[in-house]
Amino acid sequence: MMKMRSMVLLAGVLALSACAGYNDKMTEVRALNNANAVGNAFTQKLAEEYKNYVNRELKTYDDHADAEHFARKGLAAARGDMVMPEPVSDWNIKPGYAEELIVARSRLVNVMALGARETQPELSAFAQTRFDCWIEEQEENFQADKISACQSQFMDSLGQLESVAPQAPAPAPEPAFVEAPAFDVNPAEPMRVENAKYIVFFDFDQSSLNSGAQSIIDAAAEEAKSRQLTTINLVGHTDTSGSRDYNQRLSMKRANAVRDAMTQRGVDTNLLSVNHRGEDELMVNTADDVREPANRRTEITFQ
Repeated sequence: MMKMRSMVLLAGVLALSACAGYNDKMTEVRALNNANAVGNAFTQKLAEEYKNYVNRELKTYDDHADAEHFARKGLAAARGDMVMPEPVSDWNIKPGYAEELIVARSRLVNVMALGARETQPELSAFAQTRFDCWIEEQEENFQADKISACQSQFMDSLGQLESVAPQAPAPAPEPAFVEAPAFDVNPAEPMRVENAKYIVFFDFDQSSLNSGAQSIIDAAAEEAKSRQLTTINLVGHTDTSGSRDYNQRLSMKRANAVRDAMTQRGVDTNLLSVNHRGEDELMVNTADDVREPANRRTEITFQ
């Protein structure tokens, strides 16, 4: 009888411990639900979208681990921090799916760099959380309908962002554009040369081109060959992980890798201007020694 009572007491202690651990993890979810978001229109909307997503994951699918992860992102957005879409390398994605996600993320980061967060904050926030939903469901890879829903919603919102981003008014617009509102511009027309930008992303501490990078370069090379250009600017960048001297060299390698790939695709070498910035001119501002995927890039612009 004493042995049985000890077993019952032990089971009770374990149950209470598990409950306490669960409550500790859900603290961030509760904090997100009670947060008063600050920052700009994008970060406030992003916090709201993550809150909706987190609560749906908990109530509908009982997914505590992912709810905790995305609650942290929602809290960061609620503080006004600039939160990026999930890096594909952080998830265990089966071969064949990762490449599609890499290209999709590159397109999203690219359109946001063109000003989508500022001109379309609600749509940009929705697109980011739909991408994160897609990558989370793709890792689980057992509910095709959920994967398809997240992917479809993301691609629809991304298409809308890409259709309007090139016509977004610049901070100091030229007089010629004052009389032409963005909605009067035909989205089927090619974007202006100065608005065209392609961003090639790199894996951590790498200057080699993965399949996602190759796809971006394919598109950039086709764009370059279809226009009358005087210069194609290739500027390499790194994140803040590592020494400044090392990052200067790495950023040059990344710019040269894109130069070589553009040349292989038939782009006139004489048009290519190669520069590097190391860990200066970050796309996402971070502290020193931070591995931020969005900062590991080479930007392609035209003149």
